[in-house]
Amino acid sequence: MTVRTRFAPSPTGFIHLGNIRSALYPWAFAKSQDGVFILRIEDTDVERSSQEAVDVILEGMQWLGLNPDEGPFYQMQRMDRYKEVLEQLRAQGWVYPCYMSVAELDALRERQMAAKLKPRYDGTWRPEPGKTLPAIPEGVKPVWRFKTPLGGSVVWDDKVKGRIEVANAELDDLVIARPDGTPTYNFCVVVDDIDMAITHVIRGDDHVNNTPRQIHIFQALGRAHPVYAHLPTVLNEQGEKMSKRNGAKAVTQYCTEGYLPDAMVNYLARLGWSHGDDEIFSREQFLSWFDLDHLGKSAAQFDEAKLKWVNAQHLKACTGDALAQMVKPWLEPQALDGDPARLAARCDLFKDRCDTLCVLADWLNRMAGPVQPSAADLAQHVTDAVKPALAEFAQSLQTVEWSAAAIAAGIKTVLQAHQLKMPQLAMPVRVLVLGTPQTPSLDQVLALSDRDRVVGLIRAGL
Repeated sequence: MTVRTRFAPSPTGFIHLGNIRSALYPWAFAKSQDGVFILRIEDTDVERSSQEAVDVILEGMQWLGLNPDEGPFYQMQRMDRYKEVLEQLRAQGWVYPCYMSVAELDALRERQMAAKLKPRYDGTWRPEPGKTLPAIPEGVKPVWRFKTPLGGSVVWDDKVKGRIEVANAELDDLVIARPDGTPTYNFCVVVDDIDMAITHVIRGDDHVNNTPRQIHIFQALGRAHPVYAHLPTVLNEQGEKMSKRNGAKAVTQYCTEGYLPDAMVNYLARLGWSHGDDEIFSREQFLSWFDLDHLGKSAAQFDEAKLKWVNAQHLKACTGDALAQMVKPWLEPQALDGDPARLAARCDLFKDRCDTLCVLADWLNRMAGPVQPSAADLAQHVTDAVKPALAEFAQSLQTVEWSAAAIAAGIKTVLQAHQLKMPQLAMPVRVLVLGTPQTPSLDQVLALSDRDRVVGLIRAGL
């Protein structure tokens, strides 16, 4: 059997990290099993669906490298297929027209709740042997309901939650087609999963209540249902369900903020799955380790500080050449050094101090653009007492060999001549050249900077 998984988002709002985790696991499972990963856009909610939301889904998945093997497929383009299967169920007696109005249904529910009963459709229009149905009201188009089995129960072995059993008596007759003939969510899902030969459905546990409904439709169509794995919710930092309403950001925002896609995959993988105590791992390691047996059973909580730490570890592991390519979208024109080797060396120099590409870009832009030290740093470090040493150092930089070793030797000479300690000279130079008193080793920073720019900035600060 070829494993076939799917990610089936509804484009009714931007996709956030909690959503995209439901794409990561089916993608990873399919890849780990040499299977097929399918993208399906469930856009039947025409009023709430938008192309903008579809674009965020596609862009987010492409950025993270969660590329589908098939799709995207759009449910609105499959309406003829759904109606064909609906006719099949009608012919087999699995569905029936229901003429109960919305007002009648609301009144029924109010009576049930007043009697402390579970609100549910009562089967008024369900045909049964010996039952007389009400007179069909004039001018009313019916909904179509599925005949839920009256006895027994629905049972499945969930790969996350274990054995789940739901008594059929707890379920009423599901509406599977609206008065205009358009099918409803649970029906479309089953038809799609059959047509796309889905073997494993890995999705959020907000779908658990849909599962018995869908299994009934599979059974009515004479098909086995997929293996189900219902993932616990992802909570935000306040312990609430992650959602746009609760401040969740679109997945694409993390790209804009300079996170690495492999770091995001690493972090998201750990939000509900584990491989021993491994915290940092590559995409290749993740795919070689991933299985459904180590999915977590409890809700995972998002932690942006932890995400930044994971991102920093991946950033540090990158080569300077790789970072030079990745950081370019955040660089000012003057920071796009004409020497690729020097840009890569700058990335290597600063990467240990960075947790995002934006932070790395800030350092690289400081090495080439205007410098604006704070008044407090200038007052603290660029004092009248140190200015003679700064002037002598600037003079020496004009003729010294432009290498870290030679610059280090020049620094040592000036320190000895003016009886200064390293911080007394290094900090004012850093403030004038990069706008901050804290940088990597000064000789390395200067060696990777432009000589004339460094000398000009030091002299301008005197």
